[in-house]
Amino acid sequence: MAWFASLALLGALHVAALAFPLLSHLALCLRGHKDLRRRYGAWAVVTGPTSGMGRSTALELARRGMNLVLVGRNPAKLRDISSAISKAAPAVQTKTVVLDLSLVSTAQGDEALRRLRQTVEALDVGVLVNNAGVLEPPAAFLHDAGVEAWVDMIRVNLLALTEVTAAVIPGMVERGRGAVVNFGSMSSEALPSLPLYTMYAATKRYVARFSKCLHVEYRSKGIDVQCQAPFFVTGAMASGFSEAKLFAPLTPTPDDYARAAVRWIGHGALCVPNLRHQIAWFIAYVVPDWLLEELLLREHLWQRKELRRMRPLPRAPAGTRDLVSYTCTSGCLS
Repeated sequence: MAWFASLALLGALHVAALAFPLLSHLALCLRGHKDLRRRYGAWAVVTGPTSGMGRSTALELARRGMNLVLVGRNPAKLRDISSAISKAAPAVQTKTVVLDLSLVSTAQGDEALRRLRQTVEALDVGVLVNNAGVLEPPAAFLHDAGVEAWVDMIRVNLLALTEVTAAVIPGMVERGRGAVVNFGSMSSEALPSLPLYTMYAATKRYVARFSKCLHVEYRSKGIDVQCQAPFFVTGAMASGFSEAKLFAPLTPTPDDYARAAVRWIGHGALCVPNLRHQIAWFIAYVVPDWLLEELLLREHLWQRKELRRMRPLPRAPAGTRDLVSYTCTSGCLS
């Protein structure tokens, strides 16, 4: 009977491991809201705050009493979100910094980053939310697009996140407190691969490792660094995925996700704040990797065919760089 007892013990441990995230989520929901302003500081910096999860997160932080530095590339949209924040939380102050994250590591981008540093140096910045990201070009083989499209993705999803963090974190170190929240993706954490979205998944894997290492490095300095790994969130980006329809019951609105995301700030180096996303994570865990990869490849090949039919992706002539427009997303893809 020893073998039976051993199997039963292993089974119980496995079930406990799967149930732990759910219990953690329930325990956190039962706690009161953390006073972010008192714990970390009076100001929060949010990148990509003009739509989707970024907009909802900025508004949620404002409702929690945080003043906001809004970082984006469109001045009109920045004014719009500033106005929305003023209506939702009249006592909250806002500042805007126009910064096209796809120009990071260029002369123009360096000047904008200098303005961001000047802005945050004068403020008690306690929270940084790196939300901005790009998905373009979608459903593509590596050879489908010119190099500039992939370089834009790397700049926004990887280099810009790194440089914005490097601009904000010195003040947190000096004050001995702060929180950095990087929006990653389930595509790099829960799925074995994301065919035809290889570059996107790879950049999001960087976000997770970058966050984990900084979490270890800076926790002794009073700074909580965290990667949040969402699945689909309702919006334009998620609607482009055929498999998103299958997960519609597990897809929260940006406002729903933002409430959970803000509640989870400071709780762990890697987290999945939304309960629906935790269920999706469990499904991805129990389905065999080979089956998931086959299903995803099939769906994304179909999506690629449909997208090419609607709008053929331009290819750059040999020796040139393709100029493919980038769309700021809000971390809502797994």
